[in-house]
Amino acid sequence: MLLKITKRPISCSAIDTDLLKTGVDQANIPSLLMCLVQMTGDRKWLDDPYKPRRGRGLDDNDTAGLEQDLQDEIREAAFDAIMAWLDGKDMALPVPDNKDLEHMLSVAMAEDIPEGYGEILAFNMQLEPETRGPEIQRPVDAIIIGAGVSGICAAVQLQKMGIKARIFEKNEEFGGTWWENRYPGCGVDTPNLTYTFSFRDADWSRYFPLQAEISAYFKETAEAFDLYKVTEFETTVKSANWLEDRAKWHVVVERADGSIADHYADIVFSAVGILNTPMIPEIKGMENFKGRVVHTSDWPENFNEDIEGKRVAVIGNGASAMQVVPELARKASHLTVFARSKQWAAPFPQFRKKVPEGVRYLIRAVPLYKAWYEQRLTWTFNDRVHGTLFRDPDWHDPQRSINAINDGHREYFTRYVIEELGDRQDLLKHVLPDYPPFAKRMLLDNGWYRTLTKDNVSLIPQRLAEVRGSRLMAGDGQEVDVDTIVLATGFKAAEVLGSYDVTGRDGRRLAEYWEGDNAKAYLGTVVPGFPNFFILLGPNVGSGHGGSMIRSIENQTHYALSILATMFEKGAGQVEVREKVYESYNDKIDEAHAKLVWTHPGTENWYRNSRGRVVAITPWRNDAFWRMTREADPADFIFHTATGRIAKSG
Repeated sequence: MLLKITKRPISCSAIDTDLLKTGVDQANIPSLLMCLVQMTGDRKWLDDPYKPRRGRGLDDNDTAGLEQDLQDEIREAAFDAIMAWLDGKDMALPVPDNKDLEHMLSVAMAEDIPEGYGEILAFNMQLEPETRGPEIQRPVDAIIIGAGVSGICAAVQLQKMGIKARIFEKNEEFGGTWWENRYPGCGVDTPNLTYTFSFRDADWSRYFPLQAEISAYFKETAEAFDLYKVTEFETTVKSANWLEDRAKWHVVVERADGSIADHYADIVFSAVGILNTPMIPEIKGMENFKGRVVHTSDWPENFNEDIEGKRVAVIGNGASAMQVVPELARKASHLTVFARSKQWAAPFPQFRKKVPEGVRYLIRAVPLYKAWYEQRLTWTFNDRVHGTLFRDPDWHDPQRSINAINDGHREYFTRYVIEELGDRQDLLKHVLPDYPPFAKRMLLDNGWYRTLTKDNVSLIPQRLAEVRGSRLMAGDGQEVDVDTIVLATGFKAAEVLGSYDVTGRDGRRLAEYWEGDNAKAYLGTVVPGFPNFFILLGPNVGSGHGGSMIRSIENQTHYALSILATMFEKGAGQVEVREKVYESYNDKIDEAHAKLVWTHPGTENWYRNSRGRVVAITPWRNDAFWRMTREADPADFIFHTATGRIAKSG
């Protein structure tokens, strides 16, 4: 079987040579160097004078910091090697060993890559042929709750495994958060290639796609795998109850017409996500506001036109606010931002930048280039920063930063904010955080700071305390009259699975077991007392240090299916994680978080619940979580037959 990187999507006779040459001339040189090594077998491309110099911040470092003559030499050699490969010449080094991959990425990034990282590079680059999963010998039904990213992933993988699945989705379409969030400027803060299913490529038009293109990708993926045929839209799951006598899940749904229906399945995948239930703040007098109040996750059609020339207030300054505020400022007669907290935001050199047509063609024609470019992005936006987020107990100024590198990050981001504010340095005290970088989610600057300096924009660094008619009262007494209020207040991230009731074995209610907002799960996926129940994007799966949610979801799905494969091999009908395994894992989660920046004293963030425990994000590096989810250990689980008896070797 051919490896994905060795397949030629376009034959040499059909190649648009001019467009390919244009793409190579615009391509990322560190990625081209890695292609040269594998295509030619010549390792000189890993050494001086060709070795890339380290890039700045989140920049792609397309020139590798090299002189123009060296850039030209590399591009010419890469084009010749690519054309020879397209013409039928085999790669000299199609499958480097893991040590080689680590070294190659360290050269491409001009920095050290952790030992053992080559293993996940090989997996992500699909350097091994895909293996078939186990064949299911008996009829098995599954229900998937939610048709967003997690639901689509679960449905596709269950389909490959031969398990019949039905999807229930409360919205009218696939896409989940990307269908719901349509506010101006809405887009992903993860690079395009890393925000793509491993089982379905995309020809992205931007380096960081906006909502419409992302939503279209998920709908097209659902269509490609015939998921519309097994999905009921505008159907809200009200409850899921384990029936001990039948060894099945009883799922109650409510349709758009108000009718109630009962469904039964052997397996349930909960794919409702964590950014699902909007956070609507309780503000005195809000119910009497004379204008329109809109949450960013429920953006009405044609609302953009309604804002034209209006006085608008935005409540909040998190990720959605940072995206929507610059857009609204272009339309509103005056925009007032209520921001009771401060956020760190990194420079975003690729913001709104389109992928050149030639580069898009190169990515389609040469999977090896795509693979290396993606791995550079994955490292830059994922695990690169993780090692800098540990709190140094001997650090001299823990209020400012947590260690020497973190202090350097603070200085770098501070210089950037000062530059962006220009003549409006009076705003610095209102926008520069007094806590260490990364203690809250690091945002990407979509023009936020420059927008705050505009004549038609006002920043009130206070909470919105009260609404009196059309007048908004800040916590410090400032007042402003507005026509429209936009709530950019985020979601109830700590209330995992808060949209429906789940009852497991012996009447165990999940909400009570989790004590409301204290959600826990083994590897974010399974909970004791809830047989055949799998949570995707569950507790402690999100990434605070960066990373693609799609990769985490795929890891979880792979793990869940490996549990099911073991269950089938044992001839069992039920499987649940052991309580001690669950408790031990969550103790390790808490111990790890205690050493990291987001538990820094005095810092609030949406990662933590009402008692201060981190429930939304993982403390692990991405490659560590990938290893944990490769294969389920049967010893971690209890297997029962369909009648409830302990299965063999259980």
